Amino acid sequence: MKIFASALLLVLLASFTQPASLPRKTRFSAAEKSLIYARDTARTMRVWLITDKSDSLFLRRQCTDISPKSDKKVVAHLVARMLRTVHDSMTMGVGIAAPQVGVGRNLVLVQRFDKTGFPFEAYLNPRILVYSPEKQPCKEGCLSIPDTQGETQTRALTITIGYDDLRGKHHEESVTGFTAVIFQHEIDHLNGILFTDHLKAEAAGKK
Repeated sequence: MKIFASALLLVLLASFTQPASLPRKTRFSAAEKSLIYARDTARTMRVWLITDKSDSLFLRRQCTDISPKSDKKVVAHLVARMLRTVHDSMTMGVGIAAPQVGVGRNLVLVQRFDKTGFPFEAYLNPRILVYSPEKQPCKEGCLSIPDTQGETQTRALTITIGYDDLRGKHHEESVTGFTAVIFQHEIDHLNGILFTDHLKAEAAGKK
């Protein structure tokens, strides 16, 4: 029974890694704009926490695609505030996803440790198209899960991602190493998955 339950948990986690169908691109709602424009771009946004019941329910939702050309100004404001948030001394992360600041949209910021100067870059509507069979262990934490860290064992060493840039142009590229882990972690957020889900699945699989 334990072996069956462990296998089922791993299958369910894999099934939620990417949505079965692509979300429809929609304009930002009035409520979303109100949240995004509540402060100027010099101000951080509140980080939503899994320890709060209402926040937790939101963090488990699947996000919706963005129409970058239609909502260019809103996206730019949101990206600037997310960047300010991830740089804030109270949070300080290497990546952040829009649902972590209360916006249920497919948008992530990732620090590119594979590029000169380690810049933060924004990715709209990102998808992981290919996972390498080679895995890498990686110590992970999360802005939305305070005081919790763990070493995942099943992150792909190399991934191929597809995404839109801030101008709406589509791109595909291969990413490897630690930066690939950041992408996997943040894109998981867009599908309501937390790194602790991987830890639980891995632990269950070892029993």
